[in-house]
Amino acid sequence: MSSQGEGKYQPLLDFLRQSDQLQVMLTFAEVEALLGEGLPASARSKRGWWSNRSKGALQATAWMSAGYMVEAIDLPEERVTFTKPPQVYRVQCVKNTLQWNSDLIRALRLHMGLSQAEMAQELGVRQQTVSEWEKGVYAPTRASSKYLTLVAEKAAFRYEVY
Repeated sequence: MSSQGEGKYQPLLDFLRQSDQLQVMLTFAEVEALLGEGLPASARSKRGWWSNRSKGALQATAWMSAGYMVEAIDLPEERVTFTKPPQVYRVQCVKNTLQWNSDLIRALRLHMGLSQAEMAQELGVRQQTVSEWEKGVYAPTRASSKYLTLVAEKAAFRYEVY
């Protein structure tokens, strides 16, 4: 079954690999036309189907293997936006501590192929904390920022300090 599933999303992988755009927006109908068959019902009703996870999701493996991440999903409009993340992220440093903002935390989590819950477990915080960081509700503490930096270095997350 695994090889059959990989084959199903191969046309999407090929399409994205051939794209030279940093951002690609497709309607669900366009994705279905690429695949030559309909998307599962869960793709139309559950945001999680479009999540960037590296385990157990052949569809995510397709776009991630092509170097893209799902940046936005609009279920009512049936649209998905794929984005190529930058090769190197820019991070501000204040008093020898990197300033981890919402975009950088999300980028690190996606780089590691983790869900928010898995990232929370990795960092020893609650899933809600990771979610609030990514939404910009509040920034990580200095201690959390230092730990995020260690995790980023271990995960070979590329960044430059400005």
